[in-house]
Order: sequence, then structure tokens, then C-alpha cells
Amino acid sequence: MPRLNASFINLLTAKEMEIKVVRSVRNENSTFGKMFMNNEFYAYTCEDKVRNLKGDKSKKIYGKTAIDAGRYEVVLSYSEHFKKYLPLLLNVPCFQGIRIHGGNTSEDSLGCILIGANGDLKSCISNCASKVNNLVSILKGVEKKEKTWIEIVEE
Repeated sequence: MPRLNASFINLLTAKEMEIKVVRSVRNENSTFGKMFMNNEFYAYTCEDKVRNLKGDKSKKIYGKTAIDAGRYEVVLSYSEHFKKYLPLLLNVPCFQGIRIHGGNTSEDSLGCILIGANGDLKSCISNCASKVNNLVSILKGVEKKEKTWIEIVEE
């Protein structure tokens, strides 16, 4: 059985869950950053390009636009596309079906937030499956007690 570090155990037993994505690096097509859970670093992130839609769907380019910074409720739900339970962000302006899942580049995103254990903050992230699976486990434990929120900020 794998050993769990103290940070992961603390997240599993948390009564509240605040997830924060800090976007820090942008290039022509992608946005990279870091995800924190209850103020502890959790994963590297990769998203599509930020276009600051501010509710204006005409600025959105399908499959190439990140969601706007803001605070969104997160629930676990079954994804028909991925055939498993994944975190889903609710009430995201100009988008539907925004999830947190694995992937390596913004080409894998379609507006979703990709997470991975490794990232160069320039071109890609990697080792995604363990981070996604752990996140789902953590949220399963928290969602019975509290709502989960994600805040996305620009650095």
C-alpha cells in the first residue's frame, strides 16, 4: 500500500476545501500556473489562453479559451466523455462542462483546468493521473460535509 504524506492526510481530513489556481505564465496559446488546496501547493496547471471574456461570448474561441478568473463552486459528477467521476465547475459564464482533469498541453483542455505533478511552466505538464485521482478522493470526503470552491486568480 502506498504511503501517504502528511499534507495529503490533512487534505483528506479537512472540513472545508478551498482550491486556488494562480495563473502565472502565459504564451500564445496556453496559460500555466499552480493549484493550491487549503493554501498548500498541490499541482501544476495548464489551461487555454486567457481572453478575459467578462461575459462576452463573442470573444470566445471554442477549444482555445480559458475561463475567466473568479470563484466557482466545484462538485463531483460523472463525465460521459472521460467515463469516470471528475470535478465539475458550476455556473461558469460562457462555458458548460468545465472540469478539472489530466492532460499535457492546452490542446487537451477545451477550456478545462488540467493538473499534473510535474510542469515546466512553459509548454506542458505531466504525471497527471495520480493528481486527478487524489483530487477526486479528497473531494469525495469533503463534499459530504461542505461545499467546495475554486478561486482562479491572475498573478
